[in-house]
Amino acid sequence: MPSKKSARLAALTVAAACSAASTVALTTPAHAETVAVHDIQGTTRVSPYAGQAVSGVAGIVTGVRTYGSSKGFWIQDPNPDADPATSEGVFVFTSSAPKVAVGDSVTVNGTVSEYVPGGVSTGNQSVTEITKPTVTVLSSGNAVPAATVVNKKSVPAAYTPAGDPAANNSVNGLTLRPGTYALDYYESLEGMNVQVADAGVVTATDPYSELWVTVKPHENDTRRGGTLYGSYASQNTGRLQIQSLGATADFPVANVGDTLAGVTSGPLDYNQFGGYTLVANQLGTLKSGGLERESTRKQKKDELAVATYNVENLDPSDATFGEHAAAIVNNLKSPDIVSLEEIQDNNGATNDGTTAADVTVGKLIDAIVAAGGPRYDWRSIDPTNNTDGGEPGGNIRQVFLFNPQRVSFTDRAGGNATTAVGVTEVQGRPQLTASPGRIDPANTAWASSRKPLVGEFVFRGRTVFVIANHFNSKGGDQGLTSQYQPVVRSSETQRHQQATLVNAFVKDILAVEKKADVIALGDINDFEFSGTAQILEGDGTLWSAIKSLSRNERYSYDYQGNQQVLDQILVSRSIKHDGDFEYDSVHINSEFHDQISDHDPQILRFQP
Repeated sequence: MPSKKSARLAALTVAAACSAASTVALTTPAHAETVAVHDIQGTTRVSPYAGQAVSGVAGIVTGVRTYGSSKGFWIQDPNPDADPATSEGVFVFTSSAPKVAVGDSVTVNGTVSEYVPGGVSTGNQSVTEITKPTVTVLSSGNAVPAATVVNKKSVPAAYTPAGDPAANNSVNGLTLRPGTYALDYYESLEGMNVQVADAGVVTATDPYSELWVTVKPHENDTRRGGTLYGSYASQNTGRLQIQSLGATADFPVANVGDTLAGVTSGPLDYNQFGGYTLVANQLGTLKSGGLERESTRKQKKDELAVATYNVENLDPSDATFGEHAAAIVNNLKSPDIVSLEEIQDNNGATNDGTTAADVTVGKLIDAIVAAGGPRYDWRSIDPTNNTDGGEPGGNIRQVFLFNPQRVSFTDRAGGNATTAVGVTEVQGRPQLTASPGRIDPANTAWASSRKPLVGEFVFRGRTVFVIANHFNSKGGDQGLTSQYQPVVRSSETQRHQQATLVNAFVKDILAVEKKADVIALGDINDFEFSGTAQILEGDGTLWSAIKSLSRNERYSYDYQGNQQVLDQILVSRSIKHDGDFEYDSVHINSEFHDQISDHDPQILRFQP
């Protein structure tokens, strides 16, 4: 889901910062009123005191954040009310390192604010905070209020209520029902000290010292220890992000399938990229699940092996060429054709007009040979500078690698960045007007996005048409914990347009030869059950072959504790109906903290 990586990298350090641009302005501060924390939190997501001055807010300090842009501390009232909808904890934003310690009994005067991480335009929920505080420490060394246990019994099975149509489908004004909806349950604990125990890791530790766990280990579980995202209507309610208030060096380096054994506890926060997040004062002990990288089998002599692999902004300066080569040779067993996505130009992100990628591709091919693989040949089309999205200056594109000892490429002149490839009939068979070529590159569906690369291959005398895709990302979509329910997936509008054009192109081929072998593959940036996939498939024009796998194996990406399909290989009727094919999602990256790409490669073996 901008590049999924670059957007996150740019914003993560300020994800929880309190700024005027990200604060819901409600009413002008009035005279300070003495209230309790649960009065401030109220029974909805927005405080009834938002924008007002309050005084004498009493609580015990449960956590202190001294780093980043959101410095401050959490307090919790040790004398809760009887309403489960009202949180007893709240964050006090100090902007500089706070001068309190865990266990201090304090009173706070300040202004109640509703801060929206990432800004109001994201659709994120807001965090209730006390800003511009005056803090009085009454005593120190007090017992911290006991952590609320979050487990499979306490978290409801239903994810969220529908938003109020009169409020643009926002849930902000709805009374919380923590016994009915998971998001209401988490909101009712916002700012409070919570704990999870023996929690299974469902997204590996990332470079920012955070991971995801689930308190429901059997909720849509995959066979390797993750949690499957298999439907818009079936959300995984047990997921929580884990961060830490301690030293980065002490954060566990975990893979999917590992366990945070024992207790992990701390305040429950809400941030831009993870939604509800347990910011730990105490971290469980990492227990390894022993997850290992997968390898597929070698194709037989009469099988054509076709793979897709997003190599994540690969450019000549990267140190991962040897690892990518080893993955292609050892884990994918040297496929006959490899569609690569996110190959950058010869100087990567240097934005100087360079568009050629022969150095990048050549370095990868040499590394494959060094790893014991074949010397691949390759075909691609250089994009027009800075028109295909991705990292500015990087000019990412799709590239075909193919093993000339096993398969040949049919070259036809005329393909370039701006000329549309077509289909003609020659002696009753379909033929590309240019090979390689690009599908309708001037169409607005491809604005700031990669254009599909089409090539004509021959294997054992049989022509196979391959379309390499990299659809636009999910950047700009509302998060699953958005205040708007159901969430708006604005990015899919463009993917639907892109899918329509690819489907139409495949139909042009099949109109000439009904039984033509056509493969459309790549980083589709959408799920196998999505509207994008349905448009690509059309009325049986194509079929996403990942659906031949059992449900708990259908994933190529892991995002916020949800294992999901973004990379797909779709096949024409002749391949599907023949039934003599084998599909494999080869899990070598998405589940591991030391991943060389955030995508798992996909491979299809069949007999043309």
